[in-house]
Amino acid sequence: MRVLVVENYQNTGLGNVGAALAEAKAELDVRRPYLGEELPSDASQHDALVMFGGGQNALADDTHPYFPALLDLIRDFEARDRSVLGICLGSQLLARAFGGTNQVGGATEFGWCGVTLTEAAKSDAVLGAMPVAFPIFQWHDDTFSLPPGAVRLAGSMVAENQAFRLGRAVYAFQFHFEADRAVVNHWSTAFAETVAARWPDWPQRLEAETARNGALADQSGLAIARAWVATI
Repeated sequence: MRVLVVENYQNTGLGNVGAALAEAKAELDVRRPYLGEELPSDASQHDALVMFGGGQNALADDTHPYFPALLDLIRDFEARDRSVLGICLGSQLLARAFGGTNQVGGATEFGWCGVTLTEAAKSDAVLGAMPVAFPIFQWHDDTFSLPPGAVRLAGSMVAENQAFRLGRAVYAFQFHFEADRAVVNHWSTAFAETVAARWPDWPQRLEAETARNGALADQSGLAIARAWVATI
């Protein structure tokens, strides 16, 4: 199993997704196109694609000129019926790739927040075993409309579209189910200035929120990651 991992920002981390891929003994091909690393021309050499988040928005072709090539690559993976996973910015790029509309701003969530699954999620291969509602880590300002043909799988009070599936195994997740407690602690340090500018009380809240939500969110995130890896 050879999996292409596209990192769109520094210090993102693989978290629960990395753990599930390691359990499956997947070979990871990690590309960092924001640093100028080249993307593959097509999906022929990989069994699956994972795309992580970033501080940029999904329409930022001017500052991230690799986006159009990444959109073509996403569509090629889908056309070959190969599993695709997009998280946060990755989900927004998935929506864009298949005709959804990206909304920049107006949908801010940060910290562990509740998401609720839709009726369609009950029979979904990745989310079908999950509880109807659970806390999971969020960090985003943007959102999107569903692409034509997408199955809506989850929403929240702030962002109606928190997860969707296209076809058999193309999955978009706005929420950061990969972000276990170790990743959240790392982000809280690595992006301390960014966080402090917007949520100055976060260092004081972190310990209590971790105690309240961290263990359940870690369990949920790893379950989702394992279920997605099983689609490859």
